[in-house]
Amino acid sequence: MTSLILFGIFALLLLINLPIALAIIFATLVTMLATIDTLPALTTIAQRLVAGIDSFALLAIPYFILSGYLMGQGGIAARLINFAKVLVGRLPGGLAFVNVISCALFGSISGSAVAATSAIGGFMIPAMKKEGYDRPFSTAVTVTAATTGMLIPPSNILIIYSLASGGVSIAALFIAGYIPGILVTLLLIMASAIYVKRKGIKPIAGDQIDPFIPAFIGAIPSLLLIVLIIGGIIGGFFTPTEAGAIAVLYSLVLSVGIYREISVKDLYPVLLKSVNTTAIVMLLIGASSAMSWLMSYESIPQTISQTLLTLSENPLIILLIINLTLLVIGTFMDMTPAVLIFTPIFLPVAEMLGISPLHFGIMMILNLSIGLCTPPVGSVLFVGCSIGKVNISEVIKPILPLYAAMVLALILVTAFPAISEFLPQLLGLI
Repeated sequence: MTSLILFGIFALLLLINLPIALAIIFATLVTMLATIDTLPALTTIAQRLVAGIDSFALLAIPYFILSGYLMGQGGIAARLINFAKVLVGRLPGGLAFVNVISCALFGSISGSAVAATSAIGGFMIPAMKKEGYDRPFSTAVTVTAATTGMLIPPSNILIIYSLASGGVSIAALFIAGYIPGILVTLLLIMASAIYVKRKGIKPIAGDQIDPFIPAFIGAIPSLLLIVLIIGGIIGGFFTPTEAGAIAVLYSLVLSVGIYREISVKDLYPVLLKSVNTTAIVMLLIGASSAMSWLMSYESIPQTISQTLLTLSENPLIILLIINLTLLVIGTFMDMTPAVLIFTPIFLPVAEMLGISPLHFGIMMILNLSIGLCTPPVGSVLFVGCSIGKVNISEVIKPILPLYAAMVLALILVTAFPAISEFLPQLLGLI
């Protein structure tokens, strides 16, 4: 009864377009008032909101958000695009591949799919239009490729999953995301290649591509950020939170001092955007923590776990059911609350079947990344359509093959744990 009240009210509030954080809080409050007489509902929710964000690991999130905004406006995107052109621009239809690789590179540096969509899409969609690509396809490529930043570190959502799962190593999660992220990138390139072949689009003219050495040198300072952050975490030189602070300092020096794309007076709006985004993320984390606490108090995860285990003892069947459920959830819920709410529900089931929290986490993040570019709530899809100046209905058809590529990657990651676990095991992180 408690779960029916909780999820019923939550779904109803979402249908009337109440902001998701408020929907979570109100659903939790009403459910507590209706089912629990022994605890003061308002006081308990307030305590859980505060406790939900009282974590040292979460301090990394505002740092990575700020560094992402600095990178988005600091000239880093243009240099990564130029470098990607050198790598794949001479291939038939290479501009589509440049888009995918640029989004993957920028997403891996900024840790934000929205930032990658804005920074790369603003340049690549008009450029692809000039080369014969239609805007809906160009937008679809940008939107789907930008989600690779959720897997390739540093990634804020991997930090949040670490919190929701009870402390899976952030360093291990960061390293585990590399192969799945690269896999998604390659499959998106293959799907784009089919479109390019059908349309007969030619390679980029040679005189539009810089020589390799200058392009590589221009991109080195940006690419070094990945080495600095991940190398420092794996080597034990600093924690993920300290890595976030270093990322801000490095991005600031790069954008203001070296590339000089941001002036001192431009820093205020960048800081304001970062504060706004951080406030939204932290409210979502606090609200989701309150709902997760109520579910634990009422033993909802245990009930769902027992129900799932009665359906089958085959891990792949259970993972298929979980994946299908998460794909539906991702269409109407943002990634952060989805991870915080459903990790405590599904992870115990996975662990009972011998599935590691690391493998499950990467699978879950990849699954929910598909929801970022799926209507009606896909935030990355809306940003991409705004930048590409197209309607969502126009993007649906060209995005379907790219969806298929992402789903194929999800199937492979789900079926073969080694895709996620090989690198962490090789480096002794698990």
